[in-house]
Amino acid sequence: MSRHSLHVTVNGEAHAVEVDTRRSLLDLLREDLALTGTQKGCDQGACGACTVHVDGRRVLSCLTLAAQAEGREVTTVEGIGTADELHPVQQAFLDCDAFQCGACTAGQVMSAVALLEEDDWSTRDDVRELMSGNLCRCGAYPRIVDAVLSVRATQEA
Repeated sequence: MSRHSLHVTVNGEAHAVEVDTRRSLLDLLREDLALTGTQKGCDQGACGACTVHVDGRRVLSCLTLAAQAEGREVTTVEGIGTADELHPVQQAFLDCDAFQCGACTAGQVMSAVALLEEDDWSTRDDVRELMSGNLCRCGAYPRIVDAVLSVRATQEA
């Protein structure tokens, strides 16, 4: 088994860990750093439940090797808001009732946060298309779109 010494910043905190070179970023976050907000859904990159940001871009952490995060900034759902001050997307998900079972919520939220940083969209159809990699078993899609658009409207006001 090949090991790699990894230096990564997660949610603003520097970490130095020794990992198997085959370890996924998802497993590093959940098992080594005890950040369990990022969900393990399909473990094949098909559902988006494991979406996190690496250097500000959304990635599927189940398909990203931990070693690929060397020297980079990783942000998980735990790093975007606090219990006392939710991120606007987290608040919008609550306000719009944009989740049911919660299995996809962290990935949906992280994808929405990244989407709101992009400028090349404006419609409900755009949101549906640009978040199509995040699946919801419960079918909360209309309310997820409502939540994203409500944050966008607040940003533009």
